[in-house]
Amino acid sequence: MTKKPADAAAEVPEAAGAGATAAADDTRSPAADTAAPGDAATAAPGDAAAAGAGAPAATKSDASAATRAGGRAAAKSGGPGSDGRLPVAPATEWVNPLRDPRDRRLPRIAGPSGLVIFGVTGDLSRKKLMPAVYDLANRGLLPPGFSLVGFARRDWEDQDFAQVVYEAVKEHSRTPFREEVWQQLSEGMRFVPGDFDDDTAFKHLKTAVDELDTSRGTGGNFAFYLSVPPKFFPKVVQQLKKHGLANAPQGSWRRAVIEKPFGRDLASARELNRIVHEVFEPEQVFRIDHYLGKETVQNILALRFANQMYEPVWNRSYVDHVQITMAEDIGIGGRAGYYDGIGAARDVIQNHLLQLMALTAMEEPIAFDAEALVTEKLKVLKSVRLPQDLGVHTVRGQYAAGWQGGEKVIGYLEEEGIDKKSKTDTYAAVKLEIDNRRWAGVPFYLRTGKRLGRRVTEIAVVFQRAPHSPFDTTATEELGENAIVIRVQPDEGMTVRFGSKVPGTSMEIRDVSMDFAYGESFTESSPEAYERLILDVLLGDANLFPRHQEVEESWKVLDPIEEYWDRHGRPAQYPAGTWGPREADEMLARDGRSWRRP
Repeated sequence: MTKKPADAAAEVPEAAGAGATAAADDTRSPAADTAAPGDAATAAPGDAAAAGAGAPAATKSDASAATRAGGRAAAKSGGPGSDGRLPVAPATEWVNPLRDPRDRRLPRIAGPSGLVIFGVTGDLSRKKLMPAVYDLANRGLLPPGFSLVGFARRDWEDQDFAQVVYEAVKEHSRTPFREEVWQQLSEGMRFVPGDFDDDTAFKHLKTAVDELDTSRGTGGNFAFYLSVPPKFFPKVVQQLKKHGLANAPQGSWRRAVIEKPFGRDLASARELNRIVHEVFEPEQVFRIDHYLGKETVQNILALRFANQMYEPVWNRSYVDHVQITMAEDIGIGGRAGYYDGIGAARDVIQNHLLQLMALTAMEEPIAFDAEALVTEKLKVLKSVRLPQDLGVHTVRGQYAAGWQGGEKVIGYLEEEGIDKKSKTDTYAAVKLEIDNRRWAGVPFYLRTGKRLGRRVTEIAVVFQRAPHSPFDTTATEELGENAIVIRVQPDEGMTVRFGSKVPGTSMEIRDVSMDFAYGESFTESSPEAYERLILDVLLGDANLFPRHQEVEESWKVLDPIEEYWDRHGRPAQYPAGTWGPREADEMLARDGRSWRRP
């Protein structure tokens, strides 16, 4: 370890970025850090220009007055409700008068806050969450007093936890490591050892949160990230309620962040929602679907609704079918305990792929906000129609031994910890239709699997062939169907495929592609999905988080398929390194179509 939190310097170097600059300038008291997101004290470099010519400078007394005004407004809103819970504070209740809303140069910056991670020793925390927190700090998007609390069954001190975070950041962070940013961030790190049923541990957690309010100026604002198996969700949220951690001080907020899967069927999802909503209001609960944090997924909305050229052809009159693929080239790794009994359909189709389908098929929302987006996505999910014959139009499979990446790999049933008689699917493909005017008769083919040809996630909108061609069949024998392909990962971007004449004396038409790549069109690299999602949690922005209604509607789509599979046969086998079982190809062939090969 290079440095521990105890070694951190009392003064923060100027180069520490936006948050560090604010920390160096404002050392008066934690209360002064209670400004809302976008406070000039936490703005990134360039704020002076963004403040606008002739804008008045904010004084400390101004900031204090704004804070007092916010407190009075919160006090007028009333005391605890009949259930003993305090009212939820609005996500943004203070506006920086120095910021012009038309100025897009300044990013959104989280206000005073902290993050508590349960299950902090897991792979998700080490590879995604910890690096994302550091990358946000490195980009100047976290407040100077941001605090990170870990909770797990480890006999660690705060310095031991900081060392684990340090190693995770050095190995997995997206942005370059800067010592001054790390020093400031590590000062706010705390660790609480214990089990989820340990009352003493949660009392210590309450003490740590209160201490951080005083020492770091978090303003009582904390998000609780449940990076734990779903069976522990009820216990954790009940403990948070029991020890007063779920109730925010007046004028502050508390939020719960839940990782998928949200249940394993409709009944369990409803029960989970009931338990969580007994402690947190629905608007306080953020369900993570990390696919929705990816730039390309968000670009679906920009592509469709910010451009005139696509929307007129985005309907049944021109679209032949839509294929949504999420393929992985790895096996289950060490996830046997979680994966067996869940399978590919529950793990991916229920959340990721149905969300992608909803974004692809939805009508234009009245605004880009959480309520408007949920309204339109729910319309799609409620309009989904399953095929009458699930045996013909759905396929499940299991990978068998084969070759992957030049290496011989074992099959699913040979994986450590897997029952030799397991019927768990590692591949799933389904055909769905949407019963509305825009999409009536257009099939949506969804597929996902492990140990497939390559790692790729894409949405392919495939168009109908021209109703009449003046060219003879020999001229167009190599011409396929026009398509718009949105590449979600790994090569983020979009491809438009169309026909063009081949240079020469004869009329020969062949498919060509016009490509847009994020990496080539923009100088700034795309942030990791968890960076965007964690920041949105701290800001209270729920645009990219599925609501409980969406979760339940998704299970209504998948449950009949899972029930059919449970009653009929076993998964088809497919060799590792291929693109799935033969039955999946036959499913599309019966419709006169074929799967794209990404």
